[in-house]
Amino acid sequence: MPKDSPMTSLKPGQIAPDFSLPAHDGQTYTLSALRGSRVVLFFYPADNTPTCTSENSQFAAAFPAFHAAGVKLLGLSRDSLQKHAKFAEKLALPFPLLTDEDGTVCSAYDVWHEKHTFGKTYMGLVRTTFLIESDGTIGAVWPVTRLAGHVDDVLTKCLNTA
Repeated sequence: MPKDSPMTSLKPGQIAPDFSLPAHDGQTYTLSALRGSRVVLFFYPADNTPTCTSENSQFAAAFPAFHAAGVKLLGLSRDSLQKHAKFAEKLALPFPLLTDEDGTVCSAYDVWHEKHTFGKTYMGLVRTTFLIESDGTIGAVWPVTRLAGHVDDVLTKCLNTA
């Protein structure tokens, strides 16, 4: 794995850190309130960037299959609710985008790391997807180093372990 894409310290079998965050749709989502349902929680760096737009679009295209499997999708970045609302409307996203502006949840999931791009070092969100089982434990973790095939891999895991 590249030096600038460290994997989270969270592992399958651990209890997923609980959170309560606002979303672009005006609701607040609390992970523990979703117990009984499986949740795919995907962390992405920023709205309106090419890779993040592609990732959100791919999750949106696969949404009917996730929904049919009883899996809830939640996207999360540190962007503002206003930015999320514009992004979700532009892409017609059928799932909520949660905001973690202060980075508390990003830190709890260990996806906020030092990154290196074009000789610059900075702190940033590392694209990572979690499958959270209906009992609140982490079922799978995907540090996303290549977007191609990622959403299909997540969906396949959800369908094969239901």
